[in-house]
Amino acid sequence: MKKVIFLLLIAVTGLSCKKEVKPEAAEDTIVVEDGKTEKQRDGLTLLKGEFVYYADAAVLQTHREMYGVVIDQKMHELDEMAKSYQKEATDFVQIEIRGKVIPKPEGEEGWPYRVEIKEILNVSAANPEGSKTIKLGNK
Repeated sequence: MKKVIFLLLIAVTGLSCKKEVKPEAAEDTIVVEDGKTEKQRDGLTLLKGEFVYYADAAVLQTHREMYGVVIDQKMHELDEMAKSYQKEATDFVQIEIRGKVIPKPEGEEGWPYRVEIKEILNVSAANPEGSKTIKLGNK
């Protein structure tokens, strides 16, 4: 009798265990030992906000911070993409980029941090209702 109860207990225990299936990582995502993907480990930051380039000054305004944008080939590429969404040269456009955030060099004027654009992800027109721009002029 004890053998039957023991076998029954083993059978119930074995059937109640579920085989865990771990989700497989996407083929293009390679996870390294610290749990981050290669794209997360490259030192770049994803930034979304409003961008404008005017009179040799480029600015990116996010919901938290204002950044000076390093003027280089990538910034000029972004400016060319942005021109199709601007009605005036001073209009902001919505952008999504990946870049390297660096502190401003000592003794220079400008925002406390700069961003060097490495990858342009998205460019679109700015939301006209969200704009707080005041324009002065005669009509």
